[in-house]
Amino acid sequence: MTELHFSQNPGRWERHLLRKKDNPLFPEPEQTISRESLEEAQRLDHEELTVFITHFRKLILEAVELQPNAESGQVLGIKERLDKSYEQSAGLADDQQETREAILKLQETIMAAVRKGAGADSSALRELAQEEQARAVHFQLLEYPLVADLLAPDSPVGAEELAPTLLTAPKEEFEAALTLFDDDQLVLLRRDAEALLKGFAEIPEEIRQRVSAINPG
Repeated sequence: MTELHFSQNPGRWERHLLRKKDNPLFPEPEQTISRESLEEAQRLDHEELTVFITHFRKLILEAVELQPNAESGQVLGIKERLDKSYEQSAGLADDQQETREAILKLQETIMAAVRKGAGADSSALRELAQEEQARAVHFQLLEYPLVADLLAPDSPVGAEELAPTLLTAPKEEFEAALTLFDDDQLVLLRRDAEALLKGFAEIPEEIRQRVSAINPG
């Protein structure tokens, strides 16, 4: 049997392969990782990381060169791209802690400029404070790899894989991921989870509790 070489810090594609490994809630052929599928996942992760680094370097340069009198649209555009970069970096291969710390520092600098531009406008300042609080909560959720993977525009977790992925995720990841879905999505997810388990004679109590936890409202 060919020895598989898994990454120490896998990216989102390799992570999803590992979720399927020996997982009875996935189709049997997907429970075994082949050398080819692993290499393809690692290739996709490396490709994503390379593209991110290229774009992020350009973004850093733009942020550093931002003039004090820059138009608000330009400032807010960079801030939004920094937010998206943070979200993307949370799912990348390798250790991206330094990258995320760099993004946070740049955001602090830009937010200081935005607050300064708001002056004494209490309404604008209140909105900025609410936005920063929401961002902090969002970034905290991104500490869970599954959350980062589900939020990726090209998420490796297909719609048909949501139920088995969530039902077998670590408890804290499961709870964090549930907050991403609205009531209608939770109804569909609960339906899919129940349908998935119909083919099993015995269902672990922990899995039953997971299904019960998927409730709208």
